[in-house]
Amino acid sequence: MIIDHIGLSLSDYEASKKFFSKALAPLGISLLIEAQGRSGFGKGGKPGFWFGAGDKQVPMHIAFTADSWEQVRGFYKAALEAGGRDNGAPGLRSKYHPDYYAAFVVGPDGHNIEAVCHVQA
Repeated sequence: MIIDHIGLSLSDYEASKKFFSKALAPLGISLLIEAQGRSGFGKGGKPGFWFGAGDKQVPMHIAFTADSWEQVRGFYKAALEAGGRDNGAPGLRSKYHPDYYAAFVVGPDGHNIEAVCHVQA
C-alpha cells in the first residue's frame, strides 16, 4: 500500500456517503466511522478514505485496490447503480502494464474513481 489515507471535501455529504457505501462494497471497503462530520471508509478495521462536507474540489483521481477482476467488475456495476457515470468499463489497460485490470467511474463531485487489480484473473 502506497497511501496511508486520503481526505476530501465533497459538496453533498449524504449523497457521497450513499454513493461510496454502495460503490466500494464489492471491494470489501465499508464505512467504519463517522466523527466530527466526516466519514471514514476502509477495511480490516482501518479507515483510509475520509471525506466530509465542504466546497467542491478540482476533480481528483482515486484508485482503490481490488483483489480480483471480479471485484473490479462488481465495483463498476455497483458504482453505476449508485449514480456514478461511466469513465472506462472493466478491462485490461496494458499501456500501464500487462496485468493492469481496471474500471473507472465519475462520482458525485466529478472525481475519477477507479478500482484496479494488478494480477491476472
